[in-house]
Amino acid sequence: MIGVLALQGGFKEHIDILTKLELEACEIRTREELMREEVTGLIIPGGESTVMGKFIDEFNLRSPICARAQNPKFKIYGTCAGLILLAKEVPNLKGEPLALLDVTVERNAYGSQLDSFITDFGSFIRAPKITRVGEGVEVVMTHEDLPVLVREKNIWGGTFHPELVGNVEIHRMIFDRE
Repeated sequence: MIGVLALQGGFKEHIDILTKLELEACEIRTREELMREEVTGLIIPGGESTVMGKFIDEFNLRSPICARAQNPKFKIYGTCAGLILLAKEVPNLKGEPLALLDVTVERNAYGSQLDSFITDFGSFIRAPKITRVGEGVEVVMTHEDLPVLVREKNIWGGTFHPELVGNVEIHRMIFDRE
């Protein structure tokens, strides 16, 4: 069962994509829900990174997320704000990121809401840019020569929203057990 952090942001769309893939999904709001044995992965959705980070701390989810990340079979995928929260370095972020993915991310790097755009694989809404990729990080996908989907072991981060354009391929690549 893949958990989707449901504190703020676009969690429902991720659940819809997982359902299309016939993967069992559940909303995660508490430490107890996250730590259940049947939860084998986690999606941290897009939304507002400062607010989501605040809620992660208020709901005491920081240490269980980091603990679950230590299991190489437990995949974590962050989109947009989720990537920001997973990153090791985020200049101008109020609060501390989870620092599970060795990248530096610049928030809102493509511009304002009006500068948002859609590609065939996803939607970039006030999207971050990955400005540094650590030595152990694999660049899985690029757009205009910039990394937009990266992976470090079991931790995945994307600057875009595949769930908003109905793209199931990214979720399939990360979570499908076949």
